[in-house]
Amino acid sequence: MRHFGHIAPAVREALFFREPCEFGAESSPRMLSAALGATLYSPATRPRLADDIIKQAGRGVVSMVLCLEDSIDDSEVVDAEENLVRQFAELDARGVEGPLLFIRVREPGQIVDLVHRLGRTVRMLSGFVLPKFTEERGVPFLEALAKAEKACDQRLFAMPVLESPELLYLETRSETLRGIARTVDTYREQVLALRLGVTDFCSAYGLRRAPDMTAYDVQIVGSVIADVVNVLGRADGTGFTITGPVWEYFRLQERMFKPQLRRSPFLEGRAEELRTALIEHDLDGLLREIELDRANGLLGKTCIHPSHVAPVHALSVVSHEEYSDAQDILRPERGGGGVMRSAYTNKMNEVKPHRAWAERTLRRAEVFGVAKADVGFVELLAAGLAE
Repeated sequence: MRHFGHIAPAVREALFFREPCEFGAESSPRMLSAALGATLYSPATRPRLADDIIKQAGRGVVSMVLCLEDSIDDSEVVDAEENLVRQFAELDARGVEGPLLFIRVREPGQIVDLVHRLGRTVRMLSGFVLPKFTEERGVPFLEALAKAEKACDQRLFAMPVLESPELLYLETRSETLRGIARTVDTYREQVLALRLGVTDFCSAYGLRRAPDMTAYDVQIVGSVIADVVNVLGRADGTGFTITGPVWEYFRLQERMFKPQLRRSPFLEGRAEELRTALIEHDLDGLLREIELDRANGLLGKTCIHPSHVAPVHALSVVSHEEYSDAQDILRPERGGGGVMRSAYTNKMNEVKPHRAWAERTLRRAEVFGVAKADVGFVELLAAGLAE
């Protein structure tokens, strides 16, 4: 699979200076963690789940989480597990390539049990999402994952969700973060990415952000994100990929503030119609939050609606200017450091301080591609939505 693989090759060629690479479940953890993109969550109770998975893959989704936790009622868990087994069997019978699939479980015992019940169809499973992850709760989950891997003789990844109140509360945050860091470092080979559960953070204080506000506007949430990145997202080789928080809105809400999308990028062709549609569906706030995610060291995003996928992927593509800067910074002859004017003559590129940024940018370029110099996110978004 590849990002933007669902659009016609001729359209992709017109958009990209460097097209996104192909990857699959067998690819390296380094590539897969960067390639997760918009990870679409779906309740495991959906009766036509196999159809849904195939449909979303055809629309550009490359990673999905099938949820047995907060998205379903406690009374539905048994039926949802049985449904997962049936739906994996149906996917297997169809023989189609789907997205990377993860199951969000409630308890460690579900991991070994589900792997056993899935049988040979477990080959379509990439791993498990581990809720409310702390050192105390996380170790049993990761031990169960190791046991399940051994039982099915297949690589399975963990994606812990950082969402517990202990991580939010000031008096317990530091020790909780240290415990999480110890745990994920011990099981580094199994941990694909760390996910942020901002809805649970807000719940601890009875908060809910409005559609014209981002997670970073809720300062108590923004402070937790900053601390998580500080401890777990370092660029010195000890850090992990940390994904952006969920965007909750997908239908028109009463708006208090002005739209956040400027008109100027949307002036050509039918782009103004696209701008209007984005605003009407509260996606202008999503676009701003995606930009803030990346500015704060996050990559990819948890999504609960298919309409969020194309914006996440369009804004994940590396611009030609970013690519040019990153390549200049990482040229072998620049190994000794120094400062240079960018090829676009609009900024300073300082080799040593900007090296980690450049390396991260080229990783993103590998999986999401590099846009042509005259192509912006509007064209990429329009192409993704048109298919």
